Amino acid sequence: MSKQNLHTHSLYCDGSDSIEAMVQAAIEKGFGVLGFSGHGNCRHIDNYSMDEKNTQKYIHDVLTVKEKYKDKINIFLGIEQDVLGQRFFREEGYKYVIGSVHFVKAGEDYLAIDESKQITKQIVDYYGSFLAYARNYFEEVKKLIYMDEVDIIGHLDLLTKFNENEEFIAFSDSDYLKIAFECIDLGISKNKIFEVNTGAIARGYRQTPYPHQLLLQYIHDRGGKICLNSDCHQKEMLDCYYGEAIKLIKQCGFTTMMALTEQGFMEKEIAHFL
Repeated sequence: MSKQNLHTHSLYCDGSDSIEAMVQAAIEKGFGVLGFSGHGNCRHIDNYSMDEKNTQKYIHDVLTVKEKYKDKINIFLGIEQDVLGQRFFREEGYKYVIGSVHFVKAGEDYLAIDESKQITKQIVDYYGSFLAYARNYFEEVKKLIYMDEVDIIGHLDLLTKFNENEEFIAFSDSDYLKIAFECIDLGISKNKIFEVNTGAIARGYRQTPYPHQLLLQYIHDRGGKICLNSDCHQKEMLDCYYGEAIKLIKQCGFTTMMALTEQGFMEKEIAHFL
């Protein structure tokens, strides 16, 4: 049995803890696998991703703890690549890549999808409707799906972060679902893994994980692959909502999730992760 999280941030980007502190907390919480996924360089747009200096420190620290704690936990070096950021490849040493969309262009500006309800409204106003925004957003996600180096699609429906009470759109809106389903179908055809992401719960923005249950159910029904991640920015939240998320995953019909090993991703029974 091996509790796993592959979406982990440290003080080298927008996390609050050191690499080693994260590892020690993971061991205390009974994790068997911890993957680090610092935000790859996107500093021409954001102010928190890893610049070149921090990237080298990050790589050094992850490889150091991988060796230091090898008898207690399996550590993997990964990266979270923004669609607008620097691209990463296997020869650079990353065991896996999470592909994410954090920004959309509105005129001459790049606006953060997950920053605030006010900015979400600004984006919707720019595009004219939430549906138009969704079309643009999921086209950006598709760009990630076409990138061979991307293994995991991060927080698939991040654009709904501030929509839990359906203030912008009903999650069951047929036009919205058609847009999202088309993106999911492409991801499945390209053998991508979709993460069930509990990060917004940890930070008090949501009560349910990404993707919404309707999308998660569709992923299952179409034979898609998933993994469970906490998108952790604070060591105390490494396994935030894991028990509840696994119940939801089972409710949608999943019996397996993807586990990262030294030989790559392997499909494992859900009991393996408990």
